[in-house]
Amino acid sequence: MFEHTIVVSGAASGLGQAVMMRLAAAGAKVAVVDLQDIPADALPQGCTAYPCDVTDAGAVQKVIDKIGGISALVTCAGIAPGAKLVGKSGPHDPDLFAKVMAVNVMGTFHLMSSCAAAMQRNAPNDKGQRGVIVTTASVAAFEGQIGQIAYAASKGAVAAMTLPAARELARDGIRVASIAPGVFNTPMMQAMPVEVQTSIGATVPFPPRLGDPDDFAALVEHVLMNTTLNGEVIRLDGALRMAAK
Repeated sequence: MFEHTIVVSGAASGLGQAVMMRLAAAGAKVAVVDLQDIPADALPQGCTAYPCDVTDAGAVQKVIDKIGGISALVTCAGIAPGAKLVGKSGPHDPDLFAKVMAVNVMGTFHLMSSCAAAMQRNAPNDKGQRGVIVTTASVAAFEGQIGQIAYAASKGAVAAMTLPAARELARDGIRVASIAPGVFNTPMMQAMPVEVQTSIGATVPFPPRLGDPDDFAALVEHVLMNTTLNGEVIRLDGALRMAAK
């Protein structure tokens, strides 16, 4: 698929895991970057785990240096705790807000910055491309629900970074795109009662179900291969528009 390694963050579970599985099946070399250390025997062939706290810029740079040649980055690491701006116990916990921003925004930024610098050293392919960056935003960036103020703010920031990054890195032949998924069947969703999962899935116009993580992975794979896709935030939501709550 690519000459060098594809870095996938948050690949221990959920959307990141689906991306890892699909890319590995396509024959890619995948560097799995996750806070959780994944045993080698739990990884598909061609994948190597690199435990890392993506909120730590120094730790991220050390891992990227260790990986070496990098053709693409897919950022899936993120958290989504729910809390209102003013809850029953008072104002939103500022430390919780800062944590969400640290993981979702700074974690994405650190990986983008370090990987882009590594990609700049690649020789361009026959289309002039040196690398691809795919980040994960969310429909919450556009229709954040009550209780999602921190999450919506973080995903809005991820979406907003896409175009300026694509414009800046265009001179180096590095593309940048973001995917904004709707409601997907991830471990966070699976922790809810089945009837709640079914109810949430039914709010999707079509198909009326929770998204399959492999659908997300398939779109990632397409973005990686489609040289014209650049500077775009792509909604993957079955025409869902989130209600207030």
